[in-house]
Amino acid sequence: MIGGISRTRASRGAAPIGLPCQARTAVHAAARTAARTVVMLTTLLLAAPAWAFSVDLNLTRDDFEGAVDLREGLRAASLSYAAERDKLDTSQEIIAAARADYSRLLGVLYAAGRYGPVIRISVDGREAAGIPPLNPPTQVERVDIRVDPGALFRFSRATIAPLAPGTELPDGYRVGEPAPSGTIRDAAGAGVDGWRNAGHAKADLAGQKIVADHAKARIASDIALAPGPRVTFGNLVVKTGSAVRERRLRTIAQIPTGEVYDPKALEMSANRLRRTGAFRSVVLREADVLGPGNTMDVGLSVVDEKPRRLGFGAEIASTEGITLSTFWLHRNLLGGAERLRLEAEVSGLGGETAGTDYHLRSRFKRPATFNVDTDLTVLTEIEQLDEPLFFSRQVNLEVGVSRIYSEEITAEAAIAYRYADVRDGLGEREFQHLTLPLQVIWDRRDDRLNPTEGTYLKARVMPYLGLDGSASGGRITGDARTYLGFGKDDRFVVAGRLQFGSIVGSGIAETPPDLLFLSGGGGTVRGQPYQSLGVNTAGTRTGGRSFLGLSGEFRAGVTEKIQAVAFYDAGFIGPDSWIGDTGNWHAGAGLGLRYNTGIGPVRLDVARAVSGNTGDGFQIYVGIGQAF
Repeated sequence: MIGGISRTRASRGAAPIGLPCQARTAVHAAARTAARTVVMLTTLLLAAPAWAFSVDLNLTRDDFEGAVDLREGLRAASLSYAAERDKLDTSQEIIAAARADYSRLLGVLYAAGRYGPVIRISVDGREAAGIPPLNPPTQVERVDIRVDPGALFRFSRATIAPLAPGTELPDGYRVGEPAPSGTIRDAAGAGVDGWRNAGHAKADLAGQKIVADHAKARIASDIALAPGPRVTFGNLVVKTGSAVRERRLRTIAQIPTGEVYDPKALEMSANRLRRTGAFRSVVLREADVLGPGNTMDVGLSVVDEKPRRLGFGAEIASTEGITLSTFWLHRNLLGGAERLRLEAEVSGLGGETAGTDYHLRSRFKRPATFNVDTDLTVLTEIEQLDEPLFFSRQVNLEVGVSRIYSEEITAEAAIAYRYADVRDGLGEREFQHLTLPLQVIWDRRDDRLNPTEGTYLKARVMPYLGLDGSASGGRITGDARTYLGFGKDDRFVVAGRLQFGSIVGSGIAETPPDLLFLSGGGGTVRGQPYQSLGVNTAGTRTGGRSFLGLSGEFRAGVTEKIQAVAFYDAGFIGPDSWIGDTGNWHAGAGLGLRYNTGIGPVRLDVARAVSGNTGDGFQIYVGIGQAF
């Protein structure tokens, strides 16, 4: 009954039985004091800096080849190191990372062919695996990782069957070789790919038997393949939603219906769609179930890019001045992935060696026009060139085709009308020509914006037929570049460039000045003033009929983002069609910096003349992208 009375009296606002009002007041005051103390302690704890913990990883033995790489691989895979780097400050997160490291480090060791390792991970002296995840310590100061990698396992058996004719297995998948898990995986993948390349689209693994003999450090690997039937392409199933017409999607993709399955054909189809620039993503998906006669349909899903794009650019050189450019692009002009690009450029602003140049260009491109790999192009150009040696206003109208033979080789051919009204040291003249420009590009660079390996070759021949009294002839140019990277992650790169040019059939006075060759400036010889090297013709300086340019660069990575460059450029201009003794050379050298932005390096070069009599002092060049 006492409890009931207490509840009743308390509900009326009276003090509980046996507790005087003075005592109740004291309790309330103590409660307020305790509350303030809790708030103060909480504030201090939140304001206090988080503790730092450290991670240490050691191999119990490192007297074997590859120990350094193995240690780095273990560090890279460790979540404990990631937690230290990210400054995690709760013991629960740190212990969770340490517990996860057992399996992550084991994967690295298996990938190195070490299948009998011992991994010990201690958190402040306690094995991480034995720490209750729901009752962790309040603080962690140190994580110690000790790894005994064990013996390197080698193959005692390495079989895979049946294999399609021509299948190439990894070199390391054979008896006596080290047996990392990646080699086994690559062998299985190569076996499946061999059958898929032979037309068996549904080839798969039938089974795998891998036995480890720890006493002898040997791996017996037996892989069985299931080739499945030979498959032919069925229909292309297009998912709607694109602004590009379905008919054009089918034309550009061009799945070879009725032909034997070839994964390269699907890759080429996807690449053709991507090359249009009209799509953000392209997905070709093979049907899971074969149709009648072992035919296989292919599903196509695309996500459109934004149809319009506006861009700007700027470049500055100490004597050539500022170049400003802009463009407007429509990626799907007529609903068939047609591409229209309008460009405007002003150059020579504030330059010391010439006036201001203006350039307007429109370029229309229609993919898959005459056949699936041939694009139609229509080009219109209007230019005013106020150069050191001539002034010219000209128009170029061109209709052509570009053919993509592979991911590396492209070719272009066009027919064009060209008009130029020029004024130079030889007087005022007009030129009209019908031209047939032909061009081939073979591009094997690993990265077009910042190459470290590969080669680039470009050859262009432009015969021109004179109209209304203009002379006929031809212009030949070539550009060859090579890149060699070495060191870890290609930290160092040696790059070389050879440029060549020749005018045949027409004399210097009979050739439009903008087709003649000059040397000096950012595109030819850095350190020499812009277009400073030419030839003497009838008592005045003009461009030449032959050109040779040589450039070499040594690029060294200073940090992940910054690269230092040393370079040397040389150029030759001659009055004859071919390089001889009658021309002149000049050269420049300098140093530069590159800052990698992820979409291409920002370039700063400082150079000066080292030979020739065309310039002195320093020249500065700022732009986007490598010099070549």
